[in-house]
Amino acid sequence: MRELHESQVIVHVAENMSVLNDILGECGARNVLLVCGKSFFSLKIAQVIKDSMVSLTIFQDFSPNPQYEDIVLGVKSYREHGCDTILAIGGGSAIDVAKCIKAFVPMRDDSPYYKQPIVVSRIPLVALPTTAGTGSESTQFAVIYIDGEKASLSHPCILPDYAILEPSVLQTLPLYQKKCSMLDALCQALESWWSVNADSRSINFAKQAVKQWLEAQNGYLENSIEENKGMLLASNLAGRAINITKTTAPHAMSYKMTTLFKIPHGHAVALAFPHVWRFMLEHPQACIDERGAEYVLDTFIQMASALGQQTVEQAIMWFSSLLEKLEILPPNQVNPEEFDMLIHSVNLERLKNSPMQLDLQALTDIYAEIFQKRV
Repeated sequence: MRELHESQVIVHVAENMSVLNDILGECGARNVLLVCGKSFFSLKIAQVIKDSMVSLTIFQDFSPNPQYEDIVLGVKSYREHGCDTILAIGGGSAIDVAKCIKAFVPMRDDSPYYKQPIVVSRIPLVALPTTAGTGSESTQFAVIYIDGEKASLSHPCILPDYAILEPSVLQTLPLYQKKCSMLDALCQALESWWSVNADSRSINFAKQAVKQWLEAQNGYLENSIEENKGMLLASNLAGRAINITKTTAPHAMSYKMTTLFKIPHGHAVALAFPHVWRFMLEHPQACIDERGAEYVLDTFIQMASALGQQTVEQAIMWFSSLLEKLEILPPNQVNPEEFDMLIHSVNLERLKNSPMQLDLQALTDIYAEIFQKRV
């Protein structure tokens, strides 16, 4: 089944992976740069690509938290092999790398790519996610790290032309990775719902994502093909919501946790989420959403109801209990230097997407709650 969403074609498939060859044909692909993770060759779809009529250049030289230098290598590979299309198969990192390569290929080499303005790139980009978490296959954003610091790339031209949702690729994921990615999807849906940038379209995507997530969660963890399909759709819907609103405080607070403690992105976001929600619930006077505190608090009630809870406090407790059940826990020890790094690493601009203002004192208090640390 195909779905046209704005300027992107979303393809829902189930085991009929030959559709990928049709899509590459529609792109006019002859020489494809395949950006993929290390687990790619264990997937069924690997054979489909090997049997295709296109010439293939494989690029895997990137880390789980992609560095700018990784992207430079990808651009070099694309150019040297005369590629004309980019195919990304993997988690959010692989798709983000592919997006950055697409953006940087047309640029000059006389200055760092990230310092140059993005020009519209016409390179066809096809994305097939192998995790159900980031929804990156349907967003115009990419995350890379420059000198150890998280940086964001944003431009409509890096939204993949095709997003292929194939649930069979989730069957080989390790259980811990499935847990982290599903939590990322849920956090993105809920963050987009409360964002100051939320509108009727993003809220509709968020509601659908939460509904799909709740229906799929148990079967997904048990590796049901049908519920893998449901979680993949939940992730995609959350990605579409975030593409409108951008992320908020839990994401902004997660990035340094990811690099500092070497934990997956979804793990880090989920640790922050309930504590941020409780802070905002308890500080309506800090509202910066133009629609007012009453609107935001009513939004929280709607979110709680969507999660099957009667009150917002119950919803926050439900989320915290979910983390305990999934064994998603904070690092055992955080020293004073690390704690200070966390507080001062947060992108304050990204915090402005949150409905309640968070200052340095608020960040200190929230991180202290996450790590149960006296400050």
